[in-house]
Amino acid sequence: MPQHLFFQPPRAWVGDIIPFVANDEFQLFYLHEERSTPKPGTPWHLVTTGNLVDFDDRGLAFDHGSTAAADFNVYTGSIVDDGSGTHHLFYTGQNPAILGADGLPLQLVMHATSTDGLASWQRFPEHTFGAPAGYETADWRDPFVFRDDEAGLWRMLIAARHTDGPERRRGTIAQCVSTDLVHWESVEPFWDPRRYVAHECPDVFRWGDWWYLVYSEFSENFTTRYRMARSLAGPWLVPEHDSIDGRAFYAAKTAERHGRRFFFGWIASREGDRDDGAWQWAGTMSVLEATQNDDGTLAFGFAPELLASFTEDVPLGIAGTGLAGASLQLDAPDGYSVRLSEVDSPRKFRLSLTLDIAPGTTECGVLLRASDDGDAAYILRLEPTRGRMVFDRWPRRRTGDGQWEISGDTPFVIELERHCDISPGEHTLEVIVDGDLCVANLDGRTTLSTRIYDRPAGRVGVFAGEGSIVVRDLRLSSVGTATETPQNLPERQYAHN
Repeated sequence: MPQHLFFQPPRAWVGDIIPFVANDEFQLFYLHEERSTPKPGTPWHLVTTGNLVDFDDRGLAFDHGSTAAADFNVYTGSIVDDGSGTHHLFYTGQNPAILGADGLPLQLVMHATSTDGLASWQRFPEHTFGAPAGYETADWRDPFVFRDDEAGLWRMLIAARHTDGPERRRGTIAQCVSTDLVHWESVEPFWDPRRYVAHECPDVFRWGDWWYLVYSEFSENFTTRYRMARSLAGPWLVPEHDSIDGRAFYAAKTAERHGRRFFFGWIASREGDRDDGAWQWAGTMSVLEATQNDDGTLAFGFAPELLASFTEDVPLGIAGTGLAGASLQLDAPDGYSVRLSEVDSPRKFRLSLTLDIAPGTTECGVLLRASDDGDAAYILRLEPTRGRMVFDRWPRRRTGDGQWEISGDTPFVIELERHCDISPGEHTLEVIVDGDLCVANLDGRTTLSTRIYDRPAGRVGVFAGEGSIVVRDLRLSSVGTATETPQNLPERQYAHN
């Protein structure tokens, strides 16, 4: 039975995703993470989708090696088609028992090929190579290979670290080049900002007149970012809003189909399945679609196919809603105003609305899984005066029984903040909740993903604080039995400037 909306394998988790398009279908290879003791080796599994809504689990696709092999763990890499019917798979091999010169588990670039359309793979251990002089041997991973037609060669980008420099700023994207996908020569780094611990899962693609570099920042901020340039030689420009999502969405890599570009990442789980648990490596697969603005910057939102799969309206019971074009006004010039649904929301739902925000409004947004009086809830809050969308919850963590022994001085859930344009006027907010997953998007541009564990049920609502809003087209919907065809998909309503 295909999984719907988000994918996670039974009794396991999705690690880094290696997307590839074949036969007009997304072949989504991923690191299959099992949290068991003793720790098993890591293989690649495969899930496929043609519509970005239904995901078919194909199981094991590329197995890991033996406990003595250099690729006991098969970590992130990439797949390319050489144009002659052969696919080349490059991956990171690692074994915690095999140490490099720096005393840490050695990381190696390894190679396999397929001549039967990705169905089976032949390894070539003799093609294995590690970090050359000047790079740490324990950080030589995530090979991303692509064709540079202008230079007439293949380029391989590798997440690496220099052996010299401050500990936290040695990260670089190393580069090797080849003409035959077998013999690789190390050349100057592809990107070397000397700023981060590492730049994991590098990815490069061209879109129109722009090149884009995508990487996951391994530092005090775990997030996926992008840079843009007019040529592969750079300079790589920093967009005003350079992150794909927040802390929970990581290791995103991209694939293109029919002129559309998609980012495939994972939403991290939290330790102990609780809201205050530490973020964990690996989680549940999530897909975002990128759109290109006139200035070359990127915006990120839900694919229309995913939104269109929510076909069954759920009555809200809020006056001023329920009809197309209906509106609801909330005025709270020096206070707080909220409207709540009459019943609890489904476990899986889409909440969509347009907020017309009056000048000077301090905050507004939606409540999720709220108590009957709205005092306890998950909160997606827009803060126009601060130019940000944040995720919050109440009650927050308590450290004791006193009124002062609560993390009330915390402005929101730390690491779940997205800077964005919230100028006065209309803004579209889309929220998808599926069990303990929550993904919100503002204006088809700015996405914020997280986990919601502690409150499994409750109402939805809208609110305004110290200001006024008009809410239009407020709709709560669930997944129906019918799937809309691509010809009937809704047009995007977002204007990208």
